[in-house]
Amino acid sequence: MTDKPKKALVIGGGIAGLTAAWELAQSQVDVELVEKGPFLGGHSISYCCKATDECVKCGACSVDKMLAQVVNEPRIQVSLGATVAKVDQSGKFTASLELAPAYIDPAKCDNCGACFQEFRNTGAIVRGYSKNNSPLYALCPKAAKEVDAAKLAKICPKGAINLEAKATKKKVSADTVIVATGFTPFDAAKKPTYGYGVRDNVITGMELEALIRQKGEVVRPTDLNPPAKTAFIQCVGSRDARLGNLWCSQVCCAYGLRMARKIKYANPEAEVKIFYMDIQSVGKNFPAFYTQCKEQLGFIRNIPVDVYPEEEGRMRISYADEETGARKDEIFDLLVLSIGITPGEDNAKIADMFSLEQDGDGFLVQKGEGVFLAGTAAGPKNIPASMAQAGFAASEALKYIGVTK
Repeated sequence: MTDKPKKALVIGGGIAGLTAAWELAQSQVDVELVEKGPFLGGHSISYCCKATDECVKCGACSVDKMLAQVVNEPRIQVSLGATVAKVDQSGKFTASLELAPAYIDPAKCDNCGACFQEFRNTGAIVRGYSKNNSPLYALCPKAAKEVDAAKLAKICPKGAINLEAKATKKKVSADTVIVATGFTPFDAAKKPTYGYGVRDNVITGMELEALIRQKGEVVRPTDLNPPAKTAFIQCVGSRDARLGNLWCSQVCCAYGLRMARKIKYANPEAEVKIFYMDIQSVGKNFPAFYTQCKEQLGFIRNIPVDVYPEEEGRMRISYADEETGARKDEIFDLLVLSIGITPGEDNAKIADMFSLEQDGDGFLVQKGEGVFLAGTAAGPKNIPASMAQAGFAASEALKYIGVTK
């Protein structure tokens, strides 16, 4: 008689969750992959390739590659729009899942995009960042209430849109659990003097990632023209005693410099300046990359406090000269805020549900048996580090359930 396959519950469909699910499936373990959003890939699926004349090892391409492997792996069952409501740990883990209504039926949707093209300016239909997202489109219930419901329901030639779809529930039993619930990006509006959310040409680094991913170039949101002069402000939301965020997010220096250099590579005449405290050299290739950046970009060791509006959507940044301490003012076309990693918004709930702990900053700490952590749920880290930790978590989970890798 053949033993029944072991099963794992992986919570979170970002790069850590995808990697853990894939590693488990390769050892013949069945996996239930739970993602609360409408698409797999987490934050990192929106990250752009930052290559110039050569690869800069940003890891963004790894996410799409892993996503493709996961969605084509029969041992991995994906539940989108799903949250864990409660868990019974009597023997096996039995999780009760609550699934949001599937307004777009993945079995009928052929990703033609008719709904998105018709309603893209309303926000009623959103599109995933990867062709490996299936379905590629999702309905936003809040925005959909503001559009013609009858037209929305009929726009799909395959009849995949069902506005009457209901929420459902599901129970999953698993022998082990991997928590890969990710992080919450710092809310740049908490630094109001920068004008984020008020001035259209003040954007976050994550928004710049998505902009490049979608349009293939850097443009100002107001006029869609390439900026002649761009400023990056580092450590926005990290290493900030006033906010109580004393940790380094580890990724901001790397992604800020890589995108700054990409702007310069695309337009050698563009001026790009980096405002910083100090540069954290994370990764073996980063010191050499930093040396190249210093030859091409302007570095100002000062974190500005105030940003003032100017004509035509420009911003004036005031800062203290590093050598003299005198006030200096410069005008920029685009301001990019390199926001950091903060603990996941559901960390307290997850910790309570799975008998985990939280550290002093709010990130998750492993405790007890059978539950393992992967990725930024346990603290700031980049894509390669998240994948490495996810692989380790999968290995530990396999040992726990007695499966030889």
